[in-house]
Amino acid sequence: MSGFDYYKKVVTQDYSNFSGRARRSEFWYFGLFNMIFAFILSFIGGFLGGSSGDVSMVPMIPYLLYAVAVLIPGLAVSVRRLHDTGKSGWYLLIALIPILGAIALLVFYCQDSQAGDNQWGPNPKTGSNDDHNINDLVVEME
Repeated sequence: MSGFDYYKKVVTQDYSNFSGRARRSEFWYFGLFNMIFAFILSFIGGFLGGSSGDVSMVPMIPYLLYAVAVLIPGLAVSVRRLHDTGKSGWYLLIALIPILGAIALLVFYCQDSQAGDNQWGPNPKTGSNDDHNINDLVVEME
């Protein structure tokens, strides 16, 4: 699965799916493409409203609409990523603690998947998905 496929999956298939688990690649590729699209839209908005001198928010409407549209998928993939590391989605509230909360969440997001099944479902690395783990690739090569 390519990086953009993960983004499409989060935005379309798992738009508001707060259950289950999300691999690191799904979470980080969503974040990458989300930042790219947000940058492009904010750049276009700044370019359109840059020289007029007025402080209107009208040029930023596409960016604001995009931000609202990906709010729920962003929260959902974050919760599923925490589930994959064996933590409850309520750990997102740690972000309310200035600086330390963001650092703690970053550490959680970077952790490897919890081995085997957990209370939120099977391990997405070894579960039935489109990706192959290394053992499947070795068997296919033989």
